[in-house]
Amino acid sequence: MTRLLVCLMFSLVVSSPAQPAPPHIGYIYPAGGRQGTKFEVAIGGQFLDSATNAFVSGNGVRAIVIDHVKPLTPKQAKDLREEMIALQEKRQNSAADGKRAGGMDSTNVFTAGDRSLLLEIRKKLSTFIRQPASPAIAEKVTIEITIEPDAEPGTRELRLATLAGLSNPMSFCIGQLPEFRKQALPAERPFARNGGPRDGSEPRDAPPTDMLVTLPAVINGQILPGEVDRYRFHALKGQRLLFAVSARDLIPYLADAVPGWFQATLSLCDAKGKELAYNDDFRFHPDPVLFFAVPRDGEYSVRIKDAIYRGRDDFVYRLTAGELPFITSIFPLGGPVGAKTTVALSGWNLATNRIVVEPREPGNQFLSVCAPGNAPETSASNRLAYGSNLIPFAAGVLPECLENEPNDSAAQAQAITLPVVVNGRIDHPGDSDVFKFEGHAGDPVVAEVCARRLDSPLDSTLRLTDSAGRELAFNDDHEDKASGLNTHHADSYLALVLPADGVYYLCLRDAQRAGGPEYGYRLRVSAPQPDFALRVVPASITLRAGTAVPITVYALREDGFTNEIRLALIDPPPGFALNGALAPPGQDLVRLTLSGPTAPRDTPFSLVIEGSAMVRGRALTRQAVAAEDMMQAFAYRHLVPARDLEAAVIGWSRPRASFARILDETPIKIPAGGAAHVRIDIPPNTFFGKVELELNDPPVGIAMQKVSLGAGASELLLASDGDKVKPGMRGNLIVNAFAENPTANPKQKAAPNRRRPPIGALPAIPFEITEP
Repeated sequence: MTRLLVCLMFSLVVSSPAQPAPPHIGYIYPAGGRQGTKFEVAIGGQFLDSATNAFVSGNGVRAIVIDHVKPLTPKQAKDLREEMIALQEKRQNSAADGKRAGGMDSTNVFTAGDRSLLLEIRKKLSTFIRQPASPAIAEKVTIEITIEPDAEPGTRELRLATLAGLSNPMSFCIGQLPEFRKQALPAERPFARNGGPRDGSEPRDAPPTDMLVTLPAVINGQILPGEVDRYRFHALKGQRLLFAVSARDLIPYLADAVPGWFQATLSLCDAKGKELAYNDDFRFHPDPVLFFAVPRDGEYSVRIKDAIYRGRDDFVYRLTAGELPFITSIFPLGGPVGAKTTVALSGWNLATNRIVVEPREPGNQFLSVCAPGNAPETSASNRLAYGSNLIPFAAGVLPECLENEPNDSAAQAQAITLPVVVNGRIDHPGDSDVFKFEGHAGDPVVAEVCARRLDSPLDSTLRLTDSAGRELAFNDDHEDKASGLNTHHADSYLALVLPADGVYYLCLRDAQRAGGPEYGYRLRVSAPQPDFALRVVPASITLRAGTAVPITVYALREDGFTNEIRLALIDPPPGFALNGALAPPGQDLVRLTLSGPTAPRDTPFSLVIEGSAMVRGRALTRQAVAAEDMMQAFAYRHLVPARDLEAAVIGWSRPRASFARILDETPIKIPAGGAAHVRIDIPPNTFFGKVELELNDPPVGIAMQKVSLGAGASELLLASDGDKVKPGMRGNLIVNAFAENPTANPKQKAAPNRRRPPIGALPAIPFEITEP
């Protein structure tokens, strides 16, 4: 990742003992721009004080931080009002004195500086909101973006840097089409609270945006409460126009809004306002897509709003509109590694209806095509001029075959030989696909559908029966935590041990009995294929020079895989190390620590973490995907993949020795119901006060019973509760270090809200519970 330095360096000096909260980005507006342009971008979020840098993944983008605006507190607003009243009184007195003095100079003159100050105060007070709709997006940073003409198009990631470190990543798009930005409306305009007809008309107190645009284009906007944004355009008879919204694609989940994203709707009207087309989602994707064959020359309008007229600053969208290519489905959804697969394409304005794909590695790649006459070639990348949307294509290593009709019943079942991946589709409503195979008693068998995860609308069910028709297993939905953008895990999964020798029947259907050419699937039937995937959270890491910081690695185990997974940094920058880098057998996550170099740096480091394990005598290696643990609608959590794992090192202006070391051999053996000592090397005091240590979210039944810090060796006493832990339990203990506030009242030492500046974390302490 090429990091773009914006405006100033990270601060290398700790300005106060109280460490500020880490910055968080809630939205970017506009959420992208065209190659070869320069424009301003507003970033809304929280804890954005001292934002000095912005970093964008990829090449060809430069940025400069221009401004930071933080909402006024009620006290600040009160003080400004009092100052404004005083200035207004001064202006009145100055005018009165001038009249009494016959226009001569007075000692109470209202100057040009006073006038400027009064205008500035009024401007600040006009932005005051006693209770912001969402404090998480109440602050705003403005940056200037410059995109080089040859910058590669596609979706990037943007992060902000402050004194407190690096923000979460947020999607930022580089495009090739002309771009428009919604025209600002007067600040005093009223907004409807919600509600309104679905016939294309707007609430009376919320006049729509009415803006003329030229297609093709990308239109950027934000929806505020009650708003309906309308864009007018001219079109010619016979044009096949596409209107595709990116909203949930930009901000996958909102923590404090139901259903958890901006639910955009699109309608298309003629010049008289008659609605000609409407869409509020595209199949199972919340973002709507409209296809429109223009019936006659004339002016039309496209309108975008929230489904129930909600709105706020993070309801950001990019509307792509024009006679552009769009793939609606492909078949087959995948193919074998190292072999050529001819893929049929369906959609609008496509340069071709089939391409040949030859994947070189297992996993998903993405297909894209151009519009006719734009470019003759097709591609498995997103680099094409005016390229279509990207569609996933799966590559596997098992033998593959095509589904053959008719196979709607057991009598017509298609015979398959395991292991196999069947590429098929539920090609009409009510269709069933039945397959038969021979099995033996004691054979473990897995049947898995991959459809929804490959952009198919299929909501599959799987039913396994024996030759007598007795049901042995059934599944509708199976959660895949690696698929963090899906809220309905509609793909099916079965795993069982066959009870007897004989013929078995596997029936695949759509749960709603729907079907069509786009209802494709890949059905794997095989013995278990133990495997794993890794997610590392967070995607942006901040640590103080010479200290460690906790991170979490999720082990997403597949087909009964239970072995331990060893983690490692691949070609790490000097000074970086993982502590406690082992996911114990059977555990789905491990908390460990990342140690950093002893000197800060003004740009982040790119890191790569890999996991390795032994499976049936062979080594498996998988790269960890950076991810954000995002909340949806106050309750649900998802692991949303990010492009890069980035680490910022902040802190002191000169190199320091590592803050702490574990001196004993690990894992620490803690008897069930007993205790164990751990020797550590750590300074008992810092410039900010005495060091205090505290376990960070320890496993149930483990506690830090005593801490002894001294000028020589220091020691921790770790104890376990024999009723809550079992021998063989393994994991890591995370210990946070704080500086005791030297001015604190000793009597208030136990107060939960007393100030204790965080210093960092000790290296993770691996432990194992042993027999008493």
